[in-house]
Amino acid sequence: MAVNPLYHQSSDRLQEELILIREAKKDPERFGPLYKKYHEQIFRYVYQRMDDQDLAFDVTSKVFIKAITNLHKYEFRGVPFSSWLYRIAKSELYQAYRDRKARRTVNVESMQIFEMIEEFEENDNTANKKKLFQCLSLLKEQDLQMIEMRYFEKRSYREIGEILDISENNAKVRSFRALERLRKLFMK
Repeated sequence: MAVNPLYHQSSDRLQEELILIREAKKDPERFGPLYKKYHEQIFRYVYQRMDDQDLAFDVTSKVFIKAITNLHKYEFRGVPFSSWLYRIAKSELYQAYRDRKARRTVNVESMQIFEMIEEFEENDNTANKKKLFQCLSLLKEQDLQMIEMRYFEKRSYREIGEILDISENNAKVRSFRALERLRKLFMK
């Protein structure tokens, strides 16, 4: 599996990011570089789960308002700052679902689906894509979220654990089990 540089950072990049965070904690007007770095990424995360652009912009705004308001509570845990933002985004998404009874959707690109299908079978991709969409819609929210983060967003187990507030090992186990449930549905 290829490493996505948007989600996986070197220790040098993490240190540079820590400097930006410290500066922003001292002066909230210095939050700009963090906002610029992660706004699009967080927006895409939200939009993929809402499929309503206006609502996704609203939720993304709330994420960054909460982030800047609660920046003093942020603690470095060895993963990118984005992990903390994703936890806020997840919370804001659930709140939006409750508030607006928004319908959750998965918005995946055809290339990502193709990669996923290759793991299952290597014949008739059109039929497999349709079947995969049906199977994904049958999964529980937790399983779908694990598959999205691991296979579509290409996140490390450590980062998934940080986002979901579980251990890295637990993230591995949950990811494996979710994929197994998807395979069983797909092979029926």
